[in-house]
Amino acid sequence: MAVTYLMLARIPEGGLAAFDAYENAVLPLLAAYGGRLERRLRTPDDRVEAHLVTFPHEEDLAAYRADPRRRAAAPRPESSGVEIELLEVRDVR
Repeated sequence: MAVTYLMLARIPEGGLAAFDAYENAVLPLLAAYGGRLERRLRTPDDRVEAHLVTFPHEEDLAAYRADPRRRAAAPRPESSGVEIELLEVRDVR
């Protein structure tokens, strides 16, 4: 059964360029693990970004997070000072 995650990134002043560089490096890797970026949203002030991402299984997210290319890009968000929160979510009907 597919699982959906909401990623919230709080981007500090001056951290947007490093965060964007990281996202440009890692978002294309989602497909290799069956991941799909459903929505990518950002506040008008560029300080908060939200992603709605779906994977076929929880293990696919774990494999994506362990990808060596993603790990190589990991210093970028750290250098930006971004705070990331990842939540498993579900549709409410």
